[in-house]
Amino acid sequence: MSDLEQLTVPLHRDGFVHAGAADMARILAARGLADWDNFADSWNDLGTDTYMADGGRYRRRRYAAFSAGMCGLRRKPHQPHYQSRDYNALNGGIARWFEPIKPEIATHPAMVAILQACLEIFTACTRPDARPDNWHVELHQFRIETRAGENGQPTPEGLHRDGVDWVLVLLVRRQNVASGETSIHDLARTHLGSFTLTEPLEAALVDDDRVYHGVTPVMPIDASAPAYRDVLVATFRRE
Repeated sequence: MSDLEQLTVPLHRDGFVHAGAADMARILAARGLADWDNFADSWNDLGTDTYMADGGRYRRRRYAAFSAGMCGLRRKPHQPHYQSRDYNALNGGIARWFEPIKPEIATHPAMVAILQACLEIFTACTRPDARPDNWHVELHQFRIETRAGENGQPTPEGLHRDGVDWVLVLLVRRQNVASGETSIHDLARTHLGSFTLTEPLEAALVDDDRVYHGVTPVMPIDASAPAYRDVLVATFRRE
């Protein structure tokens, strides 16, 4: 079984897959992954998410939209992120304008490798008659911060779907945090599995039509030191 098939087979069968860091490293290296430390350091320059309806200021982010497929990988003009309240009861229903992902990060070899791998995996898991010429891709750089007396909420909307076709959550860095357990549930909200992303490049891939996902709050291990969880989220939906 190829490296890609080790992900596509369970993703197609179960609606989700927990991908180990070593497996993702091999897949991404074959697609040009390079200069990871520089890529990961870009999470140190994210703007505060001011749209949090819970009043929290624990989330930082940047955002970009792409087209991926027969067109190659093409960045779209900067646009707002929108989710209906059916999918995000907390922060949905409005157009949210986030600071754009910097050009040098959007075209970074690590980002290109991640997008190319997602394109191959998600296309392979889509019925041939349902595969679009191009996917609409949204990229989110997230940092969830936590400190004494304030847990960070990776998914403040709770167990949810994103209203897309496919989702990748790729861990970039964990610094001085505990918990952050990912759980997967079917459409009847029956628990299917849980795991915690702990190593850079470790990932969760989910079929958003078939499963819900959520992440438990994170809290600092040492309350006197900076504590945060950095992830890249990529969503794919038919254009």
